[in-house]
Amino acid sequence: MKKLDLSKTVHELVDEYPELIEIMNGLGFSSIVNPTMLRTVGRVMTIPKGAVMKGLDLGTIKAEFEKHGFSVID
Repeated sequence: MKKLDLSKTVHELVDEYPELIEIMNGLGFSSIVNPTMLRTVGRVMTIPKGAVMKGLDLGTIKAEFEKHGFSVID
């Protein structure tokens, strides 16, 4: 099972698992498909921080990652 460490930045996670771009875009993180945003904001943003900024439920996000075969680590 793929381990998704939520303490890592979005950039680090996407480097490790490129398929996260599509999953996260589907969850409402639409700016992740912009390579410039991924290279800049993605280097400091974590998924939990992004969820708060977008007003998204972290539990829903974790469940979606788990549906795609990830083991989520807080």
